[in-house]
Amino acid sequence: MQPDEAYSALELAPADAILLDLNFTRGRTHGEEGFAALARLLGDDPDAAVVVITGHSGIRIAVAAMQAGAIDFVMKPWRNEELLERVRAALAHRQRRREIAALRQHDGAPADPPRLLGASAAMERVRDLIRRVAPTSASVLVLGPAGSGRSLASRAIHHASACAAGECVMLDARAAADPHDEVAGADIARAASGTLLLRHVDRLNEVAQGRLLARLPADLRIVATADSAEAMLPALRARLGTVEIAMPPLAQRGGDALLLARHFARLAERRHGKPVLGFTPEAEVAIAVTRWSDDVRGLAQAVERAVVLGDGGPIGEVDLGLGQPASDTPGEAVVAASLSLEDSERTLIAAALKRHGFNVSRAADDLGLSRAALYRRMAKHGL
Repeated sequence: MQPDEAYSALELAPADAILLDLNFTRGRTHGEEGFAALARLLGDDPDAAVVVITGHSGIRIAVAAMQAGAIDFVMKPWRNEELLERVRAALAHRQRRREIAALRQHDGAPADPPRLLGASAAMERVRDLIRRVAPTSASVLVLGPAGSGRSLASRAIHHASACAAGECVMLDARAAADPHDEVAGADIARAASGTLLLRHVDRLNEVAQGRLLARLPADLRIVATADSAEAMLPALRARLGTVEIAMPPLAQRGGDALLLARHFARLAERRHGKPVLGFTPEAEVAIAVTRWSDDVRGLAQAVERAVVLGDGGPIGEVDLGLGQPASDTPGEAVVAASLSLEDSERTLIAAALKRHGFNVSRAADDLGLSRAALYRRMAKHGL
């Protein structure tokens, strides 16, 4: 299973133990790919029980992986009995960690960590910022368009924080700013030992912002969300945004749209019990080049609708509400006029390689190119 598929699978059903090969690409032996995956797995879930797999000559790399947070390692070629024993030990280690966390939380097993999917550099920057700021007590302002994953990022910050055992209380800023709203006051008090997730702070006028600022305890950890910080009073912005994290819109996330669409299809398949045979090549290209209304959330809704209404075959453009004449219906996705030809070419090549199991000869035939021409384009696009 490739990393992107694995991250999606972990979001659908978190694993008790993870076997991680330190090299994914044929011919590579330095372990850089595996170390990057290990850092992301532990960044998403610090309690992840990871057993790394490496070549017989890679003892130095295996030891470095354990220093980086892996539970254990197995050398190739392994004996099945040895592999099973290492996995059983990792499972026991994971269970002990969860029992300790549950005792601290006093209300059963802890929730599984939120995962921010995406292989783009923009999302890696977001994950890196979360890893750095979450363990501190600093308040965080998460900025970005609606539907881009602001609430998911906020929950990820809480989950990785020192106060993760406390409550994560979500509250609309309009209620929090009303001094007569006693329910909101109680919610703020409940968040004292955890995190207050404050939504839509930029929708308040200046008077309401002042009232909100006066109502927030100085020692309360707050993660706030907003479309933009431009309309916020400097004092409120300083209180809520010790660190600001900008969630990139889907249009700025490269090939993440197709990765997310596949994840949403697997999620809908599981939720509704309907089989899915992936997407047609035309649909894959359309997904990548479309500017989705309501951003990631809009893509998720389109894919789920296609699965629910589908007949079990591959999902096509029309199933996603694409490939039809323009409509004035709110919420319909429209193609971004600014999309470059270079982006389209990269998406087509990536789709062809994926479709043919990364067999370059077959992908080249599919695209009408020679092997040499396809290799040049793959190098050009970093594929």
